[in-house]
Amino acid sequence: MIYLSRLNGEILAINSDLIEFIEETPNTVISMTTGRKIVVLEGIDEVIDKILEYKRRIFVEDTPITKYRRNEV
Repeated sequence: MIYLSRLNGEILAINSDLIEFIEETPNTVISMTTGRKIVVLEGIDEVIDKILEYKRRIFVEDTPITKYRRNEV
């Protein structure tokens, strides 16, 4: 989940795995695979950075699973 801001400043968390595409029209509109569209304050680059950071935390950082695997090798 990543945290983004609606145009009114309300914070929401969305499942980044459900993002189909993002466009700026000039507001940033996130189209979800569910068909829902969400308008946010953050620009495309900032949304992508948040997604990458989220994926990095899951797949790269020292979670208990990756620590265990590193110690095995």
